[in-house]
Amino acid sequence: MRLATLQRIDSLSESLGHIAALGATAIVLLTAGLVVAFSVGEGSVKLQDAILWINAAMVMLGLSYALKHRTHVRIDVLSSRWTARTVARVEVAGILILLLPFAGAIIGLSADYVAMSWRMSERSGSTGGLQGLFLAKSLLPLGAGLLALQGLAELLRAWPTAFGSERLDTEQRA
Repeated sequence: MRLATLQRIDSLSESLGHIAALGATAIVLLTAGLVVAFSVGEGSVKLQDAILWINAAMVMLGLSYALKHRTHVRIDVLSSRWTARTVARVEVAGILILLLPFAGAIIGLSADYVAMSWRMSERSGSTGGLQGLFLAKSLLPLGAGLLALQGLAELLRAWPTAFGSERLDTEQRA
């Protein structure tokens, strides 16, 4: 049961990472189009907003993917000298003391901000900008929640190594 849950969380993070990668591609293409448009005197505020909002989506949806693939900032210089048990214990402590409280704070602090934006059906502050800014702002608690979810999966993987003998890896990690 636990392994299936971990696999579902990993699959969700993997899918979101692929969506974030598409966002990066879209940003490059839209930015190139915007540069060309500006060079002929036809800039677009909506296109500028779209680039910013896609970037926000890319970052917030890519957080859990980065954690899953261990591409976030780590201190490998220290951990390369530690035993697997010590690495796992530091991982557990980091998730419990730093990651989960941080994600919880983002969710808690952004809740009123996002709710107010939804109530107002907030749109871009730029004249001629996109409608639906409330959707982009909703990425704050969503991304933090997805990060926390992947953090829990990583915690469940590290716990047996830190405090027991079995591992729940769905894949071998270095």
